[in-house]
This record gives sequence, structure tokens and C-alpha cells, in this order.
Amino acid sequence: MTLTPLDELLLFSGVTVLVAMLLGRRLPAGWMVTILYGIQLLALMKMAPLGYGGEAISSALTFKVMGQTLSWRFDALSWYFALITLGSALLSSWYACGEWEQRFRQSGGNLWLFHFAMTLNVFSMLILLASGDLLSLFIGWELVSWAGFLLMAMAGGVATKAAMRYITYAMAGAMAIFGGIALVYVSAGSLQYEAILTAASQMSTAHLWMLVILFGAGFGIKMGLMPFHLWQAPAYAETPGPGSAFLGAISSRMGLFAILLVLVKLFGIVNIDSLKIPFTLIDARDLLAWIAVFTIIFPTFTAMKQNDARQLLAWHGIGQGGYMLLGLVVADAMGAAGGLLHVFNHATYQAALFMAVTAVIHRTGTADLNKLGGLVVRMPLTFMVLLVGIIGLAGLPPMNGFVSKWLVYRSLLNEGMPLLFVAAVIGTLGTILSVYKLIHNIFLGQLRVEHDKVKEAPWSMMIPMLILAAIIFITGLLPGIPLAWVASVQQAVGLPVPDYTLGGVESASGSLDMIWVIGVLFAGFGIGALIFYFAGGRSKRVHQLDNYAGGHFLTADVRYQYSDNFYAGLMHLIGGWYRGSFLWLEQSVKSLVEFLSLGMQGLYRRANAEFYLLSTALFVIAWVVI
Repeated sequence: MTLTPLDELLLFSGVTVLVAMLLGRRLPAGWMVTILYGIQLLALMKMAPLGYGGEAISSALTFKVMGQTLSWRFDALSWYFALITLGSALLSSWYACGEWEQRFRQSGGNLWLFHFAMTLNVFSMLILLASGDLLSLFIGWELVSWAGFLLMAMAGGVATKAAMRYITYAMAGAMAIFGGIALVYVSAGSLQYEAILTAASQMSTAHLWMLVILFGAGFGIKMGLMPFHLWQAPAYAETPGPGSAFLGAISSRMGLFAILLVLVKLFGIVNIDSLKIPFTLIDARDLLAWIAVFTIIFPTFTAMKQNDARQLLAWHGIGQGGYMLLGLVVADAMGAAGGLLHVFNHATYQAALFMAVTAVIHRTGTADLNKLGGLVVRMPLTFMVLLVGIIGLAGLPPMNGFVSKWLVYRSLLNEGMPLLFVAAVIGTLGTILSVYKLIHNIFLGQLRVEHDKVKEAPWSMMIPMLILAAIIFITGLLPGIPLAWVASVQQAVGLPVPDYTLGGVESASGSLDMIWVIGVLFAGFGIGALIFYFAGGRSKRVHQLDNYAGGHFLTADVRYQYSDNFYAGLMHLIGGWYRGSFLWLEQSVKSLVEFLSLGMQGLYRRANAEFYLLSTALFVIAWVVI
């Protein structure tokens, strides 16, 4: 059997898992695993033509299970998500090597379990991305869920509780996906993608609606879409630092990959658009769009309430997924490009932000925003990375987040969707407010006495952060580089492709050239700097602990810049009603399930329990078949 490039990639990934499992207890294991991630990335580069519209590559390995053929293949969609997965894994693992893993081991952390869980996550994601039929997709989906659970739960305590909540949601999603697969098999007679493509146009409206609901709910849980989002923030925030950077960058985007593959490519966005909700003017695509904008708004404003920096970033990760889905369901050239580009952009700045916050925790021992401040003079490079990351997260120039959000906004205006546009902008406003709180409370304001001797993060942690910061800026200046990959993905899933250039996009309805935008922006900064330093007044530099304002000397015991309970007034107005409503919904579902389980226990304890069980099974089988 001749190995294909895809087989080589999966083989290297499997070897990485074995190395972590056998050698993960040794301190150099982190460097070995990092090198192996680099080898996997090189193996992926052998398939680089896929990123520019090349032909799909199939695995030489296929076999049958219960009459169904399992196969694996890589196309442009798989390659794009694999690039983000391996890039995130490489930099997160590099970050974990050296001083971080020494401190992690000294504090009682299980270094072997950390490396094993990380490698298992990467391998599982590659298996999912390479799926060539719905059965192999389901297998990969489950592997990703349980590998993620292992990484989330390893810290114990609160982390285990959050991970259990995640896996409960994941199991419910898996059952929905399994039900969808059963319905597909009934309709198409096969689980192969080609057969599903053929059968999709002939499915009844009722069947399509059921499939959209089942697959949409199942994939939406993984992606953290409302109302299935409550598990994500605590699960990601409690994962050990480099693990949270990896999960925050790519893990939940596996749900978006599946949505692209199944709902957009196999079922077709046109077929979904034809599904009308009775007695309304709304169709299934409109429904997905509004789910996306609610996912943008509510988690983003929930992030504003957080006083733990990790929780704040994790809540933003949920909201940013809404921009990705919104661009895709608009489904024009610019919107789809914006949604897909945002997957890449978000991975870069989310990983950088989690790493910067972890570096602060590494030096200060806390992520509590009310116990930090003034660290810019002690950790200036970490401050720069965080600044670059929050500019990207807020969607402002010159960083890459601006490009993808601009494309989504432009598509909403082009397609005549002003309400969705306004909702998306409201989400961006909340993002700007909360990321200001993040950088202010950590790096600005008054330096605390206990942090006066704090040092910059070690280079083993700093280099991956600086690489990410450089990527954020370069892909903001030259978005045409990732847009070439995005265009190949759009072609692979049957979506229109925009006319892109190295600096952005060209369109009769509105073009974007980031080279000009950033050039003008930097020219303005340069002129302002010249005026300030050469034409302005004289200034005197003072130490942070020796300030003077309003007739009073400001010492370390005076919190000159108010940071405790940031945005208290706004939170008092909007309160926690929106998150509370979802907690109430989750608790209601839990109570209903408990009530039904008690009823079923009483039913099955009767003398004719076998009869009731058989009747239920026959009813379910008849419902699926009919």
C-alpha cells in the first residue's frame, strides 16, 4: 500500500500521540512534541496546493463497517482548518516548554497528561477534518469531544465540573447528529458524500427541516451557539494556560467546519434558503443569521462583567463565533469570505491573548482584574502582545480582525440586511468596552506594591506570543495571503468567491486596500509624534509610585485609576437577566429530564416492563423509517 501525503500527516500525528504517551513524564517531552508538531505542519505543507484550489487527496486506507465504507480525504476546506489546528498546536506547545512546564510540574500539575491530551486533541481533529463520509465524520466528532474533555478536566476541581458540563452538552449534540445521520441514510440510502449531494435536492421539506434542526443543534453545541453556549467559557478558562490558548483558537471551530461541510456543501445553502417558517416571513437561513447575531451580542456583554481575565476572553470566543456563522449564512462572496477569514484571524489573536494572560498569571499568580494594574512598566512586551490582540479582537485597524469584520459588515449592507448589521455593530461596541477593561486593569493605572519586582515573561513563552503578534499585523496589512486560502474553501463548498488582492478585496459596492489604510494610519501617527516630541511642551518622567495629581501625592496605596468593579453602572442597567434566562432554561431542561426519568423508572419497574420497552423501541424505529 502506497502512502499518500494525507496518510503521512495522520501517521506523524499518531506517532506524536505515542511519543507523548510513552515519554510525556520526562521534562524534554514538551520540546519533542513541539518538534513533531512542526513535522506535521511540514507534512501539511506538502499538500499546500489544496490551499490554492488543488484536487482533493484521499487516504489509501479504507475499510467497511456494517456494510458502510469508511474513508478519509483532504480538500481545501480540510486543509484550511488543519493549518489553523497545527499552527495553534505548535505555538501553544512551544509556549508550554521551558519555564511554564517546570512551574506547572512544581505546582502539582500532571505534565504527562497535559502533553498526551494536547496531542490526542490534534490527532482527533485531523481525523475529523479528513472524514470522507458521515460515519467517519461521526467517529472523528466523538474523538474530538472526548479528547477535549480530557484536556479540560485534567486540572481537577472547578475544571472537572466545567468539563462534565461540557461533555453533557456534547453527548446531547452527538445524539442529535446521530439522529440526523440515520435520517440521511433513510433518504439517501448511503452515508457517502456524493450520494447525499444527489439526494439533497430531492428531499422533502419536512426531511430537510428535520436535518437542519438535528445537525444545526448538534454542530451548534460544539460551536457554542446560543442557546447552547453556557458550557464553553468556564471549560476553556479553567484549562491549563497553553491548553486554553489552543482550545480557544480552534476547538469550537470544529462545529463551524461541520456546518460548512454538511449544511452548506452537502445540503446546499439554496435548499436551506427555501425552508420557510410557517406564518412568518423568515426562512431557515434567516433563523441561523439571527442565532448568529444573538451569539455575538449576549456573550460579548457577558464578557464585560467578568473580573477573571480568562473568563473574559473565553466569553469573547463565543461571541466571535457568531461573526463567522453570520458571514457564512449571508452566503455572498464578501460575507462568506469574511466569515471564513475570521476563523483564521480569531485563532491568531485569541491564542495570543490567552498566552499574554497566562504570562501575567505566571508572574503575578492571579488573573483577577481587580488585583492587577500598572504592569506595563514590568512586562512591556507582554503588554504589546495584549494590545495587538485586543485591537484584532475589537475589529479595528491595522490588525487582521478589522478585515474579516469589515467584509461581514459590507456583505450585510450589500444584501440589504440593516438590522443584522446594527446588531453586529452593537456586538463590536461591547467588545471594545470589555477589551479596554482587560488592558486597563492589567497594564495601566497604578502598579501594586506586591508586583514591583515582577519581571517580563521568559523567552520560551515570549517568542510564540511575538510570532502571533507579527502574524496578526502582517495578515492585517496583507490579507490577500489568507484570502487565497479562503477563496479555495469557498470554491470547495460551492460559495461565490470575491475578487481579492494582496491588500484586500475589490468590488463595485465597496473595495478595501489595507496597504493604503495602514499607510494613512501610520502617517497620521508619525505626524502626531513629530508634533508631540519636537513642537510640544517639555515633559518630566516620574515613577509610577511617585505620582502627583489634584494637589495630592499618589502612593502605592492610592488606586488612582478606578478599576475595581469596572462598568458597574452599565452592569446595573443591563444586569444579568440575559445570562440568567439561559441558566433558567438549562435548569428547566434538567428538571424535565429528571421528572421523565423518575416516570420511566416507575414504568419499567412494573411487571410488564419488557412490553413497554419493546413498544417504545418499535415506535422509534417506525418514526425513523416513515
